[in-house]
Amino acid sequence: MSSDSDDRRSTDAHGHDVIDPLYVGIVTVSSSRAGEDDPDDPGGDTIQACFEAEGHEIQERLLVRDDYSAIRTAVRGLVARRDIDVVCTTGGTGVTADDVSPEATSALFERELPGFGELFRSLSWEEVGTRAMASRATAGIAVDTPVFCLPGSKSACETACTELIVPETPHLAGLATRHRSNGTDRSLDEYGTGD
Repeated sequence: MSSDSDDRRSTDAHGHDVIDPLYVGIVTVSSSRAGEDDPDDPGGDTIQACFEAEGHEIQERLLVRDDYSAIRTAVRGLVARRDIDVVCTTGGTGVTADDVSPEATSALFERELPGFGELFRSLSWEEVGTRAMASRATAGIAVDTPVFCLPGSKSACETACTELIVPETPHLAGLATRHRSNGTDRSLDEYGTGD
């Protein structure tokens, strides 16, 4: 089964698989914003600007409330799409009772990327000091798609995207989907269409 990513697949100067440009899905998690007609979305806007500045394309932006099922459903629907190479969530990574983005997304992970959270907190330490320990930012691979869970602040999204996600995700997406370019593909039946 050929997909659009096959047309964007290449190798970098070191021979590593890459997909470029990336097609991106963004999920903003915020109960207060989800009820508004035209909400501001500084985290989502920042993620979009960082990817677009490097020539990547935003395919979908969703806004959901701080709810495990709503977050999981939104992310599951995006990773099931073949026109999405990476998903970023923003919001819901703190320590309050309704901060459930890490739990909702990591339930979908086939493989975790613990290095992302470790590196992000290290970079955050330089910006916010000891408050960095309160971030539960995480990442993993779900249905061959890198998924990153980021805090809701504009600064945190900018740091994560410019320093870690945007530079490395073309390679991560290339590696996670390499088996597809050989003519085999994982079934998405258990994930549904997200409709």
